[in-house]
Amino acid sequence: MMNKKNTLTFFLLLLFISTVTGQMVPPPVPPPPPPGLPLDGGVLFLFLSGLIYGAAKLKQ
Repeated sequence: MMNKKNTLTFFLLLLFISTVTGQMVPPPVPPPPPPGLPLDGGVLFLFLSGLIYGAAKLKQ
């Protein structure tokens, strides 16, 4: 009788440990964006406008 209790206790303990360690941890929170203006599409516009301005100044 004692052998069955030990075997049952062992399997229940094994099931408990696998359940506790099998939990998925949520991903960490991403860092906030840096302060300032977003320059996603504005950089190309600024570069092209600077080239046009510079070419116009060279022609004068």
